[in-house]
Amino acid sequence: MSDSQHGPQQAASEVYLLFAHEAYFPWTGAQEVNTSLVAAASLLHPHVLQPDGMQIYDRLTRGRRLGEIVPLATLTYELGGGAAWPRVGAWETVTRDLLRLIGGGGCDALSLNLSVHDRTLVCCGPHSTLRSYDGELGEYRTYGPADRDEVLVSIGRELARVEAGCALWPGDNLVSW
Repeated sequence: MSDSQHGPQQAASEVYLLFAHEAYFPWTGAQEVNTSLVAAASLLHPHVLQPDGMQIYDRLTRGRRLGEIVPLATLTYELGGGAAWPRVGAWETVTRDLLRLIGGGGCDALSLNLSVHDRTLVCCGPHSTLRSYDGELGEYRTYGPADRDEVLVSIGRELARVEAGCALWPGDNLVSW
């Protein structure tokens, strides 16, 4: 299903943006949140920098599978390692706007506290490898695309649990795409 055939409300349940950010605690006693997942259509919210949000939405949703979770690092990889970001949009401002939107209840999000390891994997490109030292075992281990995919599958399971019966709400008054 392509975005040209469906409006942003329908596309919201089709593709998701996953991005890491500075950790925060949403309320006293809450678990730390260091990564957030939003419906792609949240990029079309009027409180997100436009037209940057629309342009990132276009890149994010183009040619994706139903329910696909796309880390920001994947977009960076697809944009020539970030070289093309200036032509697409100010991703730093857009993700900051999304965090404010989430915090103010302007859209739904899956707020995650990923381990350092899992967060690092989703912040790497889709074909990257990561070498990590395990102090307990006294050895190095290499993680690659399959390990990153496992993290995304785990996030997908959590998303399915959260969305049971109701897709993530991208917000109201979305700009026309």
